[in-house]
Amino acid sequence: MSSRAPITVAVLMGGRGAERDVSISTGHECAAALRQVGYTVVEIDANVSLVENLIKITPDVVFNALHGRWGEDGCVQGILEWLEIPYTHSGILPSALAMDKQKAKDLFRNTGLPVAESFLVSSNSVGKSSLITPPYVIKPNNEGSSIGVYFVQGNEDIPPKLSEEISGQIMIEAYVPGRELTVTVVGDRSLTVTDILTDDWYDYDSKYSDGGSKHVVPAKLPEEIFENCLKYALKAHQVLGCRGISRTDFRWDESKGLAGLIILETNTQPGMTPTSLSPEQAAAVGMSFPALCQFLVEDASCNR
Repeated sequence: MSSRAPITVAVLMGGRGAERDVSISTGHECAAALRQVGYTVVEIDANVSLVENLIKITPDVVFNALHGRWGEDGCVQGILEWLEIPYTHSGILPSALAMDKQKAKDLFRNTGLPVAESFLVSSNSVGKSSLITPPYVIKPNNEGSSIGVYFVQGNEDIPPKLSEEISGQIMIEAYVPGRELTVTVVGDRSLTVTDILTDDWYDYDSKYSDGGSKHVVPAKLPEEIFENCLKYALKAHQVLGCRGISRTDFRWDESKGLAGLIILETNTQPGMTPTSLSPEQAAAVGMSFPALCQFLVEDASCNR
């Protein structure tokens, strides 16, 4: 992006994926914040008319507020590269890699980052029998927001049928006990660590419902664990080739010390809703939500 301040920012939201409602919430919040710092903002629902609308509006920058498939997996990034419109967040390859959980984990493992054991199966094989010794987790290989995630504590917990939205390749992942931690990276800096407290686990309702979870920011952790969360998150961001912002989620089994700290996944388009973790972390280190959104716009480019 040129040094000239952009006049018009198109905020992409909604889209075709299972995380549509979350994306709309993120998009409205980001649009309001960008207007607050002086940008002219156009909100666009990323439907089949997306290319036509972008050509008509000719924005200076696209703020990508999409989540999940089509918006977070490299698809819309390819459209924006083709149209030569500078955009926020990560480019085609980092987005595709991070969205494919198994490929991202293979990359993390090969660069020394700690991940849980996992493998892929077809969705129609889930529910017939226990695929590994419980406990384990069943999750889509390319969705976010905890959509379609099942915990299998024993054979009786195997879901008889997955949601109709979940198809294709499914990840079977060894269950990692412990505390739920997360770290946001902005630019080349890990912000802080959040300890996520829930009654059960950090599912869709816990993420997006008022009072669904409690966040301790900064997390009260041993210094070694805190510092390695920051280090691992930044390395994951860099290994994938992320740009702008990412958020890496962890589990930590306190009984195992540092060996119990495991990366679950990295999100290239973390939520920006009123209950989301990344804006909360930014505020904890002195960056307001409008300033965070402004940073992402100023960081926008093609060839990401």
